[in-house]
Amino acid sequence: VKYNVNGSVNRYKARLVAKGYAQTHGVDYEETFAPVAKMTTVQTIIALATAKGWHLHQMDVKNAFLHDELEEEVYIVQPPDFKSTSHTNSIWRLKKPLYHFKQAPQSWHSKIMQFLHRIGFQMSKSDNFLFIWSNSIDLIFIIINVDDLVIDGEHLAYINKVKMPLSRKFKMKDMNELHYFLGIEVIQTGNGIKLSQHHYILNLLIKFGMTDHNPILIPLDRNLKLHADSGTPCEPTQYRQIIGSLIYLTISQLDLSYLVGLLS
Repeated sequence: VKYNVNGSVNRYKARLVAKGYAQTHGVDYEETFAPVAKMTTVQTIIALATAKGWHLHQMDVKNAFLHDELEEEVYIVQPPDFKSTSHTNSIWRLKKPLYHFKQAPQSWHSKIMQFLHRIGFQMSKSDNFLFIWSNSIDLIFIIINVDDLVIDGEHLAYINKVKMPLSRKFKMKDMNELHYFLGIEVIQTGNGIKLSQHHYILNLLIKFGMTDHNPILIPLDRNLKLHADSGTPCEPTQYRQIIGSLIYLTISQLDLSYLVGLLS
């Protein structure tokens, strides 16, 4: 289910997903990694756009993992309800990755990296998912987060020039100004850029059954000492889920950093 910024349903999507857990390392896949930019990189680019008054735009790649050719020989059984009536006992050899394939993120990153290099972008040495293009007039950054591209630059004309070859090479949806990224609302105004995780917070309160609780200004006394062997024991899995969720919340709620660090 694809959601809008306000939490309403944008559209329903369906895709064929492979049983990646059945793959064997060294047989039908080698390297794996997640094509996700570092959060510090995202924050730095947004801070730069705020300080310079630059444009932040977003593009969405349609079916990102289906673009590249497979290097390995990979075979799958015919999916249920999609079997060939004339070759019922046959299996399929895949030409391209499917979603949930171990090597699909690696293949996608290699594909778009090669193309960005071809049109003049250089990969950052500090983050493999940050690409930089520059000349004497302009500087443009592209952040890749799986199938989302954030483009940051001073001149809108140059941003549009970058969008054109990307749209021709890959099936992409131009979202224009950046409004929603990684569950974070990005509100661009004439006075700067505001980050909000309002809907993320509401979902957390619902998930952990805290919608009836009252808010307080200071969530924790700085002089409070916590001990592992005191207090009421809690369910460890849920505790880790809460802490992990709160760590992500500190992206926009910096006042929670001390509290979350202590509870971690």
